[in-house]
Amino acid sequence: MSYGPIYNPPVPFTTHFHNGLNDGTMVVINGTVLPSGDRFTVNFQCESDDTVAFHFNPRFDGGAVVCNTKDKKNWGKEERKQPLPFHRGQPFEIRIAVSHHDYKVSVNRNHFLEYHHRIPMQRVKCLVINGCVSLSSVDIQGGGFPPFPGAPMGNPAYPPQPGYGAQQFPGFNPNQFPSGNFSVPYQTPIHGGLHPNRVIVIRGAVTGHPKRFAVNLKYHGGTAFHFNPRFDEHAIVRNSLLNSSWGSEERDLPRCGMCFSPGQSFVMEIICEHHAFRVNVNGNHMCNYNHRVPHLQQIDSLTIEGDVVLQHVQV
Repeated sequence: MSYGPIYNPPVPFTTHFHNGLNDGTMVVINGTVLPSGDRFTVNFQCESDDTVAFHFNPRFDGGAVVCNTKDKKNWGKEERKQPLPFHRGQPFEIRIAVSHHDYKVSVNRNHFLEYHHRIPMQRVKCLVINGCVSLSSVDIQGGGFPPFPGAPMGNPAYPPQPGYGAQQFPGFNPNQFPSGNFSVPYQTPIHGGLHPNRVIVIRGAVTGHPKRFAVNLKYHGGTAFHFNPRFDEHAIVRNSLLNSSWGSEERDLPRCGMCFSPGQSFVMEIICEHHAFRVNVNGNHMCNYNHRVPHLQQIDSLTIEGDVVLQHVQV
């Protein structure tokens, strides 16, 4: 659920995480870098500015983004990422997805970096933005996706992944989640096609008594990547539909097993790399799928169908 975007806020900008910071929280920042100025910061701050859990700091004077943590006035070891994806005088979109393991940052819909927690996310109280930017909107989309009533909890056939244990949420109402944009079957265009480093993020939950669901990356006349968890076969099938014919299936499961559990929430990332799609589920690497379509730019739509409810889709 979203608290609702805040439009055209002044800088410096501060807002509190009213429901705390949770697995699945998404922060979306739209703005423009000012023509002058050397740096701006996005801080996930704790009780005071003496403690900053995640410091995201693009530096035009150094040509890099610096990430760090300040604990009781003491800065830790810097993590630097180049090249700088921001440009003076140009608009940008930053998406920061929070998981149990880390903060995942995309800039202009391209995956940029991951920053592992050094301070528990439960201690984070507010978001602070400062420096050489003007803001057009800031949107905090809350995490915490409840299981479905009647879902088997702790089913040994589909064990929860480490760090993603089942949580009980009374009074689940599926109508509390967006039903217009995220109804299933779901379809959305992929503007500009795919290219290396582009990331698709899908957040939702498996229904209580599922058989199958599927995520498809399609192009005109075919399916470049078909990702199909089958609970009735205890398999995750990957394939491509080329020239009206399905290719050879890939079915091997990772060491962690099925990765999806009936009635349980999940965060799935499909990361487009030069030679393959890399799939992560709940922060764990699940599989790679080598490209069978040579021109990634022709992949122009995402579809999701089957026994899932969707909370958020980022393309």
